[in-house]
Amino acid sequence: QVQLVESGGGLVQPGGSLTLSCTAYGLNFHDYRMSWYRRSLGNEREWVASISTVGGRTDYVDSVKDRFTISRNNAKNTVYLQMTSLNPEDTAVYYCKAVQYRRPVYWGEGAQVTVAS
Repeated sequence: QVQLVESGGGLVQPGGSLTLSCTAYGLNFHDYRMSWYRRSLGNEREWVASISTVGGRTDYVDSVKDRFTISRNNAKNTVYLQMTSLNPEDTAVYYCKAVQYRRPVYWGEGAQVTVAS
């Protein structure tokens, strides 16, 4: 059974930092392109960042460029999202997503990130 488990969410003050982790179980992690999405209250789920299978390519939505860093450790079946200079607009539930060509798409359950003073 495939499972994606996010961790590392919480409450942080504006300007602070937080790192999310997403560990995958039950799939060949190194074959999957990994992404982070987020959904804030009342909004659609938004793509945040993606990383290729071996980490050679990363992409970000403009609003998080130069503040967030996506990375992966294939030996640990884990993808990370390092978030810095957080502001209240980053408050959301963050989800990881695993995609491989011609395979089902998998989502995690989500991790709440709240930026507030």
